[in-house]
Amino acid sequence: MMTLHSYWRSTAAWRVRLALQLKGIPHNIAPVNLLQGDQRSAAHLALNPQGLVPVLEHDGAVLTQSLAIIEYLDELHPDPPLLPADALGRARVRAAALTISADVHPLGNLRVQRWLKGELGADDAAMTRWLHHWMHDGLASLEAFSAQFGGAWLHGDQPSLADLCLLPQLYNARRFALSLGAFPRLVAIEQQMAATSWARAAHPETQLDSP
Repeated sequence: MMTLHSYWRSTAAWRVRLALQLKGIPHNIAPVNLLQGDQRSAAHLALNPQGLVPVLEHDGAVLTQSLAIIEYLDELHPDPPLLPADALGRARVRAAALTISADVHPLGNLRVQRWLKGELGADDAAMTRWLHHWMHDGLASLEAFSAQFGGAWLHGDQPSLADLCLLPQLYNARRFALSLGAFPRLVAIEQQMAATSWARAAHPETQLDSP
């Protein structure tokens, strides 16, 4: 049985939960309370020296980084596939996923917010401007990507790695009151995904550690 070390509102952990649910992979959830500092405990640092979630334990192995974990799951359980069959399609989907996971999400995560406030003295208004700028920048590029390569989903007509990154990021955008009016294609994909049973099962508010 796989064990996913997860925090209910972590967008990175949420991506992995979406993959597990979409593929119907049996797993356990081990909650890690980021607000209480569980990620800095000796036990968690022994699993992931970065002190981050998600962490996946499987057959004695420990995996970190959400996209690496999802591709591992995709190779073990290839149906339904999360990457296209052709090399060009796979490269495009990975690029869209990285737009969120590498360019947008890290700039707004909890440890960055704490550093900006504690070290640079950013107040709430400055933090909101920071978050809105980087979120809008990344989502605008994905809206254009969807217009060029999308069908029913961000790339083509089936959910992919990129869509698993998109849903949590739009949730984050709403948490910080970013207007999504400029991204109708992304919102339509979000609504389509949110209506599925697998996405509902992975949603933060359905997690056992949700307040």
